[in-house]
Amino acid sequence: MTIHHPLRSVLKVGSNTMVSRLLGFARDVILARLFGAGEMADAFFVAFRVPNLFRRLFGEGAFSQSFVPVLGEYRVTRSVEETRAFVADVAGWLALTLAVVTLVGILGASVVVYAIAPGFVDSPDKFHLTVELLRITFPYLFFVSLVALAGGVLNTYGHFTVPAFTPVFLNLSIIAAALFWAPHLHQPALAVAWGVFIGGVVQLCFQLPALKRVGHLHWPRLRRRDPGVNKVLRLMGPAAFGASVAQINLFLNTILASLVGANVVSYLYYSDRLVEFPLGVFGVALGTVVLPLLSRQAAERSPQFSNTLDWALRLTWLIGLPATVGLLILAQPLLISLFRYGAYTAEDARQSALSLMGYGLGILPIIAARVLAPAFYAHQNTRTPVRFGMISIAVNMGISLILAWPLQQLGLALATSSAALVNTLLLWQRLRRDGLYQPQPGWPALLLKSAGLAVIMGMILLSLRGDTAFWLSLSFWARLVHVLGLVLLAATVYLTGAWWLDIHELRALYRRGPSRG
Repeated sequence: MTIHHPLRSVLKVGSNTMVSRLLGFARDVILARLFGAGEMADAFFVAFRVPNLFRRLFGEGAFSQSFVPVLGEYRVTRSVEETRAFVADVAGWLALTLAVVTLVGILGASVVVYAIAPGFVDSPDKFHLTVELLRITFPYLFFVSLVALAGGVLNTYGHFTVPAFTPVFLNLSIIAAALFWAPHLHQPALAVAWGVFIGGVVQLCFQLPALKRVGHLHWPRLRRRDPGVNKVLRLMGPAAFGASVAQINLFLNTILASLVGANVVSYLYYSDRLVEFPLGVFGVALGTVVLPLLSRQAAERSPQFSNTLDWALRLTWLIGLPATVGLLILAQPLLISLFRYGAYTAEDARQSALSLMGYGLGILPIIAARVLAPAFYAHQNTRTPVRFGMISIAVNMGISLILAWPLQQLGLALATSSAALVNTLLLWQRLRRDGLYQPQPGWPALLLKSAGLAVIMGMILLSLRGDTAFWLSLSFWARLVHVLGLVLLAATVYLTGAWWLDIHELRALYRRGPSRG
């Protein structure tokens, strides 16, 4: 196996995800103009976060990490007919579970809002609006989790483009609702919530032709005779928890955010959207490609398993480090350039920048965890990541309770990043202890060279960043040109320096396989 296939797959997933993230930024710019960081924004962001949390529990992360390894095993050891029957059975049980959870969520929306945002009770209008929005957005869970099922099948068969491009339709739907429907309603947030609902339907429909092409467009069934179905169900419980650690931490932080100060929920949302760009474009792409690759190597007992992990971790460090430095230094310019329009004020940008810097410190450990956790799932071990996830949640809550009131959104963001670091270190240490991962030679040189380049890049950005007044004085297009210019300059400095210092991992990405001599 050469690196060309996994690297091309990472780039393919990353480029399609980047389109979605850019549209996501456009969506958030429009929402910032429409809502700002006030009561309506808090209500919508909470209503949207709840189905997103359950999406992680039942959909993308948990389902992929329990279903893809078993599907990969079926492809290797079973006939085509048995594999198709397995997919149909899993789809049936997943759809039934999702239907029940969605119905309960709609009927119990007020209880859910009270649980996730108890601070909203003090503002009855905000509370009731959040409940109404949640009843509209909750069915998104049903559709997007079935989208994850389709994506898992397509990724297992080496088709990454369609699943990576699918989220574009959610952003297009929300943007259309915000621009063309919201201005005509007394409560504009209702239109945006319906945009979420419609986006889920469109995403699922977009996947169906691709499923038919790979021979897996089946009517769902509810048989449990297939041992693979039982295996997926057993794995999915722990996987749901392990895959959702970051989301659960955000969920818990949302509870505290609703209690510690006005608009803190919105500050965390806008900063989280910026952190999600490197996490989504690179972290998700790498995790999406690594899981089926590791699953096949685990099934074949390939000695390349450890080398694939090492390759992915080096790539994580090389890209995650400059992304972290750049985001910390350009936090406020990025927020002003993207969101400082309409109802979103300069003070909102300043407050959001605090949480953005706290979240930014978690970029590297979160991406690394998305590489390390699949190593366990590839061996159909979902319990170990769950244990470590529980520890990281305890860390998050402990630090949050200490820092939330004195530091508000900054304290909550720092707690999330600290928990991510603990989780990653535990995963790494266990893989080393179990002999599943052995670092290859060259790590000290890589760390030293890349850290030096990141420092140089950061100093250049600091010298050219400018102050808040400068960014506020610019027009929309001038801000975008300036911030994109700084990002491109930073990337050029880092990559040129890496080439000049002969960081061979950077060159090896394009011509060699995961293994190194």
